[in-house]
Amino acid sequence: MTTGPAGGTYGQAPDLDTVHRVTSAVRHNIERVIAGKPDVVNAALVVLLAEGHLLIEDVPGVGKTQLSKSLARSIDCSVARIQFTPDLLPSDVTGVSIFNQDTRQFEFRPGGIFANIVVGDEINRASPKTQSALLECMEERQVTVDNATYQLEKPFMVIATQNPIEMEGTYALPEAQRDRFMARVSVGYPVESAEIAMLEGHTAHNPLDDLEPVTDAGEIRKVIEIVGRVHVSSAVHRYAVALTTATRTSGDLHLGASPRATLHLVRAAKAVAATQGRDYVLPDDIHGIAVPVLAHRLLPNVEATMSGRTTGSILSGIVESVPVPSGAESSGRA
Repeated sequence: MTTGPAGGTYGQAPDLDTVHRVTSAVRHNIERVIAGKPDVVNAALVVLLAEGHLLIEDVPGVGKTQLSKSLARSIDCSVARIQFTPDLLPSDVTGVSIFNQDTRQFEFRPGGIFANIVVGDEINRASPKTQSALLECMEERQVTVDNATYQLEKPFMVIATQNPIEMEGTYALPEAQRDRFMARVSVGYPVESAEIAMLEGHTAHNPLDDLEPVTDAGEIRKVIEIVGRVHVSSAVHRYAVALTTATRTSGDLHLGASPRATLHLVRAAKAVAATQGRDYVLPDDIHGIAVPVLAHRLLPNVEATMSGRTTGSILSGIVESVPVPSGAESSGRA
């Protein structure tokens, strides 16, 4: 039993122990490769359990691809890696129908998107035409080729990386594409102790080579089901809507958060609550995940850009200005 924010006693579902066991194992496995970045690792796990997609954006050499590959290798499921290049075709992603001379029929050959976890490296190096091949896959978890629709197996997660400073030969992700990523994170430079530990542990061999799966697709599906049953009160729903509405009416933003962003915000908060052993969402869960979930969807207006204000700083101000529901009303449970 657990005590909720209103002082009432909630029955903690016993299957939350499964969430803790699985996430702890995966987290520990990833941290064997990515040291000193617990917030980034937790964000990746939250997106996985919330059935979202993750965009990792940072400068070269900080471990973007290592993070995505270590998460993929920690789960015994199908994994595909797509290196996005200017000559990559949409059919390389989704698949193509090929005429079989023996059977005299067309046969579908699946593309790289047909996997439980798809690692898209340097996604902004592919043309907009190829990037658009991901839109249906990411939102509807299906692929349509030659009027035939193929379902993608659950769990399904796209982990894409992009470099924000090498702009030559790249194509900026369109708003519709960015909006389909549940969260964007930056790995950042490691602290001194973590970088020294990296030198000691990574120079002789790559720890990624020793990584073994600690869970499988079936168990991840079970955990995703548990996360889906986490309770969200009407007050927390109103708080999430208030946050996204504030971005749409902000004088500093040209484009605010979409209704899809609100949905992603609540789903991510449910995953945060479950990983912390709660079967209900607190306003703090929404507050804590708001910037990674919302910032990459927003566009500052000309005045904000000229004054040097970033979407992150604008969003932080919005989050602080929106009233947080009290503990008594945020649970909605007796």
